Amino acid sequence: MQKKTILWGLLAVAALVFPLVIQSPYYQHLVIISLMWVIIGSSWNLLAGYTGQVSFGHAIFFGVGAYTAGLFPIHLGLSAWWGMLFGGFVAMLVGLFVGWVCFRLRGPYFALATLAGGEIVRLIATNWESLTEGMVGILIIQSFKSKLPYYYIVLFLAVACILVIDRIMKSKWGYYFVSIREDQDAAESMGINTTLYKNISLLVSAFFTGMAGAFYMNYMAFIDPEVVFSLHFISIMAILVGIVGGVATIWGPAVGAFIMVGLQETFRSSFFGMAPKWISQAHALAFGLLVIFVIMYLPNGIVGDWATIKRLVLRSKRTAG
Repeated sequence: MQKKTILWGLLAVAALVFPLVIQSPYYQHLVIISLMWVIIGSSWNLLAGYTGQVSFGHAIFFGVGAYTAGLFPIHLGLSAWWGMLFGGFVAMLVGLFVGWVCFRLRGPYFALATLAGGEIVRLIATNWESLTEGMVGILIIQSFKSKLPYYYIVLFLAVACILVIDRIMKSKWGYYFVSIREDQDAAESMGINTTLYKNISLLVSAFFTGMAGAFYMNYMAFIDPEVVFSLHFISIMAILVGIVGGVATIWGPAVGAFIMVGLQETFRSSFFGMAPKWISQAHALAFGLLVIFVIMYLPNGIVGDWATIKRLVLRSKRTAG
């Protein structure tokens, strides 16, 4: 226990001093984006990993949060940070409607319904130009020139997200979520209101994803429907983060977020300029191969199968020795 406390203390100190020690804006940006994906991946994991409701539509909540923040300066003349205060709550309201429609379905039908919902919302945002500016997008002026404020804001959100989900999963709600994932009919026969608790899981997930979207608007200072409502760059990426790191684990999405962002950036930069330029277009292939490898050999993800990984490493060391 003492070793674990020391480890967490060192990790907390490292997180707090990182931008003070590593002052390169490039590396600070990568960590900021990774922390944003920690929030999105953890939120998706609560709904899909713990409650068993696999969503292909988390871009809905991310985009709604981003547009909530972006519309404040455009239509109300207020700072986008005020919009960030409401981003999570507006995403929850949209989540209520999504749950009302989609929780009538189960399994792959639910997943397909969320996928269709994401595309519908993207088309609405594209064509409702009087509200969203359509494909022109929304451009604002960044509040800070330094990346330090953005780093500490997203670090706070990521830590809050993980702690809230950890607390929920250790509460009565968490047991209800897992029972729904394992056997919804059996859970209903035990008197659990499965529709209610699936909606609770969805609302918490939508809130934090919406907050991530609102942060993205403030940080990147530009959004359009093809970016924030993207099936590939948001919804699928959230799933990959969860699968690679470890579904139904608290720290799996955090590990998956840093791995996926690091891998994406490595390919985008053509291995930091050391490989041919066409390599930058191969990140989707690398993602696919990584997911296939994880599903085949680490079905519970890196965190979920960490004991297996350590055992294989130790075995290989003994063999080499």
